[in-house]
Amino acid sequence: MGMRIDEKAAARLLEGQDDFLILTHGHPDGDTLGCAFALCRGLQKCGKRARVECTDEIPAKFSYLWREVEQEAFAPRFFVAVDVADPKLLGKRLEERYAAHIDLCIDHHGSNTLYAAQTLLDASAGAACEVIYEVLRELGVEMDEQIADCIYTGLSTDTGCFRYSNATARTHRIAADMIDCGADAPIINQVMFETKTRTYAALERLALDSLETYCNGRAALITVTQEMYRLSGSNESECDPIASLPRQIEGVLVGAMLREKADGTFKASVRTHRPVDAAELCKRMGGGGHPRAAGCQLEGPLECAKKVLLQQIRAVLEA
Repeated sequence: MGMRIDEKAAARLLEGQDDFLILTHGHPDGDTLGCAFALCRGLQKCGKRARVECTDEIPAKFSYLWREVEQEAFAPRFFVAVDVADPKLLGKRLEERYAAHIDLCIDHHGSNTLYAAQTLLDASAGAACEVIYEVLRELGVEMDEQIADCIYTGLSTDTGCFRYSNATARTHRIAADMIDCGADAPIINQVMFETKTRTYAALERLALDSLETYCNGRAALITVTQEMYRLSGSNESECDPIASLPRQIEGVLVGAMLREKADGTFKASVRTHRPVDAAELCKRMGGGGHPRAAGCQLEGPLECAKKVLLQQIRAVLEA
């Protein structure tokens, strides 16, 4: 188990190193990508060499995050994981290559396994980008429009456009600072929350046909299968927004999405309302996350994964 450090110590650590490889979690979202490219840009502004690596293809909608970030070629000497609570989340390829070599992890998940040599963890942060923001300030990095867009994207996407309970006063203050530094908030929010590709729209329609409710309407489950990807022309990089749909139904305390992966296993994404703790629910199945949003991996086929998930949901709701 690695050592916990604070923002000042993390900044000093980064100041003394160079040739950084910054790793995101697989199936990347706005927070892990915002963290990675903000940190990469910040380190490059400090005269250091840095680049970002992700095991999965990054959705095209995030391309603005790296418009001024150089992806330099060098042999990495210092490895940083951002918004990655467990090395398994890096994805198989990066986990096999780098899991044993992570020098620093910067995260906001209370379920972090402290796998890195040193970990900067703030579980009170609404997004990991809040923590990156503090580190960049400690490094004395001047916030430019590129970094501001990255940080704002992480804040906005991890808080559901500032609608979720993890959006604190600090989250809003940092967001305001990023807008002052040039973040294009209206366009970012439009791209992230108000724009759907045609393939996503087709996938959402198919997924909604699978919606089922349980526990007298207190639980709702939606399924995304490989067949749905084939029929819609979509893929798993687009399906994250579907996870929030079941929880939006009146009376639902636990909303879940089961997403079939190419190898036949399933990723369960759980979203809850108080008093249900999503992280504790997923911990029962070997996963983790945040109180309102968490996830875990389940074995297939679909009926088996569904049975395990519903068993634990019922146990929590009937406790």
